[in-house]
Amino acid sequence: MSVQNEVMSLAENGSTELVQLRNVDLNLLTVFDAVMQVQNITRAAHALGMSQPAVSNAVARLKIMFNDELFMRYGRGIQPTHRAYQLFGSIRQALQIVQNELPGAGFNPLVSERVFNVAICSPLDIRLTAKLFNQIKESASHVQLHLNSSVNENIERKLRYQEKDFLISYSHFESEEYSCEPLFKDEFVLAVSKDHPRINNMVSYQQLLVEQHAVVGLNLFSSLSRSYYEASELARCVAYQGTDMNSVLSVVSKTEMVAIAPRWLVEDYAEHLNLSVVLLSDLERERTCYLSWHHAAERDSGHQWMKAVLSDFGSKF
Repeated sequence: MSVQNEVMSLAENGSTELVQLRNVDLNLLTVFDAVMQVQNITRAAHALGMSQPAVSNAVARLKIMFNDELFMRYGRGIQPTHRAYQLFGSIRQALQIVQNELPGAGFNPLVSERVFNVAICSPLDIRLTAKLFNQIKESASHVQLHLNSSVNENIERKLRYQEKDFLISYSHFESEEYSCEPLFKDEFVLAVSKDHPRINNMVSYQQLLVEQHAVVGLNLFSSLSRSYYEASELARCVAYQGTDMNSVLSVVSKTEMVAIAPRWLVEDYAEHLNLSVVLLSDLERERTCYLSWHHAAERDSGHQWMKAVLSDFGSKF
């Protein structure tokens, strides 16, 4: 149940509950939001300009308010409960809406120290990370960018609850909860060893069927290879499944195996790994890289700014 629905339920249950709602210190919600974002009491206190005991006290009051533990100790930090995750999206959206409506409110990238968490699927992190960090540094020197290339099946939940602000990947979300904006297109080619005895400048689908293939693990959520091998005759040609494209290309360079990969990546490693770029004649050669986010974040002026930065960044490729 969302926070909005809980408030409506209180209203339906009568004036006594509404009196209790009016007695709630809504500042506790800003503490909840900060603790959820960093999942550490000390760092949340620093971000809020509060003492650690004050934040701990606020968390204790939140537990009573929502009748749930909300946060459990986990290593040096804390782990939100399922109930905390349920509340986070609604509370964060509500706080953002209120913040955006306040007089003089807005996001100023020149002075903001906000942290943006962006998930980026491998191997796009190799191509984009350094350039993106440099662009953010030039336009907003105090804004912090945290990039994570470990993307799994939980990414939709993380976007929904705004643990991640954006996702950069070759995947397109079909759900109406999410927005997906094309950033740029990548050309995919076949990577082979320069000493490969059978393959030259271009390869047909029939030729691929008689070769052994190296791929990024097809069971991995963000597998770069899945779209070419899933429900395809090529699946029976897979001889090696690696954790990332770096290991895949390394194996290809030392064997007669082949791998489908972005042209820019193969060209970057061509000299070092003794690889050749081979054109694909019968397979999809272009794939779109998308910027994705959850609709709930769109009212936030900071989110709008970062989206514009990322969109402009993508247009340069």
